[in-house]
Amino acid sequence: MGETLKVLESRRSCRNFKSDMVPEDILEKIIKAGTYAATGMGKQSPIIIAVTNKEMRDKISAKNAEIMGVAKDPFYNAPVILIVLAKKDVSTHVYDGSLVLGNLMNAAEDLGVASIWIHRAKEEFEDDFGKEILKKLGIAEEYEGIGHCALGYAAEPAKAAAPRKENYVYYIK
Repeated sequence: MGETLKVLESRRSCRNFKSDMVPEDILEKIIKAGTYAATGMGKQSPIIIAVTNKEMRDKISAKNAEIMGVAKDPFYNAPVILIVLAKKDVSTHVYDGSLVLGNLMNAAEDLGVASIWIHRAKEEFEDDFGKEILKKLGIAEEYEGIGHCALGYAAEPAKAAAPRKENYVYYIK
């Protein structure tokens, strides 16, 4: 089996991260993989905001928890958050951003880094909280939050994959 297929079969969402930071060279490889995701008509509508600053990471976590209506850390203590947004005026922006998130998670798995997709980026960036982040970064265009890719090292081994459901695939030959 090819290495890519092994990664796709072994990747699982991590819900318990160590606090150890992902080395910058590894993080850059993961981010680069995200930038090579397929996008509708090659428009490259997504952007990635890489958050490694603990203070900002904690503010984003608190906002996400508030939106979710919980008090716990929705990012499971992951030290890195990659936020994927995409240009609202591109008709494929949600699909484009979703593919970026998939590439990020699969690249992370290949490099020994655990990941999980966390929602509520849309709500964060519709709020003044997210708009202020974009403003500070000099991003003036209209973007929609697609999701967060939380990254770090797993505090425990990943569980085995659940068996694939029956009737997952139908063939027309």
